[in-house]
Amino acid sequence: MNAFFSQRRRLLDVWYLRNSLVYLAMGLALVYTLFPMLWMVFNSFKRRIDIISIPVVYWPDQPTLNNYIEVFVNRGFFIQLGNSLIIAITVTTISLVFGTFAAYGLARFTYFANFKQHISFWILSTRMIPPIVTLVPLYILFSTVGLLNTKLSLIIAYTGFNLPFVVWMMKGYFSEIPHEMEESAMVDGDTRFGAMLRIAIPLAKPSIAATAIFSFLLSWNEMLLALILSDTAASQTFPVALGTRISQHQIFWGEINAGGVVAILPVIILAFIVQRHLVRGLSFGAIKG
Repeated sequence: MNAFFSQRRRLLDVWYLRNSLVYLAMGLALVYTLFPMLWMVFNSFKRRIDIISIPVVYWPDQPTLNNYIEVFVNRGFFIQLGNSLIIAITVTTISLVFGTFAAYGLARFTYFANFKQHISFWILSTRMIPPIVTLVPLYILFSTVGLLNTKLSLIIAYTGFNLPFVVWMMKGYFSEIPHEMEESAMVDGDTRFGAMLRIAIPLAKPSIAATAIFSFLLSWNEMLLALILSDTAASQTFPVALGTRISQHQIFWGEINAGGVVAILPVIILAFIVQRHLVRGLSFGAIKG
C-alpha cells in the first residue's frame, strides 16, 4: 500500500512539474510577445525626456496625451488613417471575392492537359517577384493614366499582390472539403454556383476568416508602394504619414508610438471579430491526408 501511494505521489509530482514548466514557457512566450506592444503603449504617454532618460522610465510620473494630440489633432493624421482603412478594407474585400471564386475553380474543375498546373504556377509566380521591382513600371503606368496620388492606384496595386495569396490559401481549403457534399446538392436540383454558395463557402468560413486577416495585414502594413505612389495628404496611408515623423535631425518617438498604438487597434478588433473561426482556419487545409 505504501509503495502504491509513493508511486502515485511521484506521478503527481511529475505531473505538477510538467504543467509548471509548460505554464512557465507559455508565460515567457507571452511576455516576449506582448512586451514590445506594452512598451509602445507606455512610450505613447511619455514626454520626450522620459523616453530618452537613463535609467529607463517604464511608466511616467506625469502621463500625457500630448503625443496623441500632436499626431491626430495638430497634424491631422486622421485623414491618412482613414485612407489606410478604406484601402485595406476594399483590397481585402475584392481579393476575397475574386480569389475565392478562382480558388474554387482550381480546386473543383478539371482542365485539359496540364493547364491547371500551368495557371497555378503562373498565379504563384506573381508572389515570387519582389515588390520593389514593380515600383518603376507601376509609377509610369499610374502616371500615364492619371491615377498617381490616388487611393485607387494603391487599391489596384495591393489587390494585384494580395490576389495570388488569397487564391493559394483558399485553394488548399477548398481541396479539403469533400466534393461529394456539393454533388449531393446538385443531385437534389441545385446548380454548381448554388452548391458553392450554400455548401462550400459556409464550410470554408474559418478559412475565409484566416485569409481575411492576412490579406488585411498585407495592405494595412504596406509602406513601400504607398511611399512612391502617394504623395498627397488625400492619398497617403497611415504608415507613410508616421514615417514623416523621422527626420534627419530628430525622431519623434512619442508621436510614432502614439500612432503605432492606434494602428494596431483595427487589427486587434478584426481578430476579435473572427477569433472563433481563426484557429480552425489557420490549420484547415494545411495537411492533406
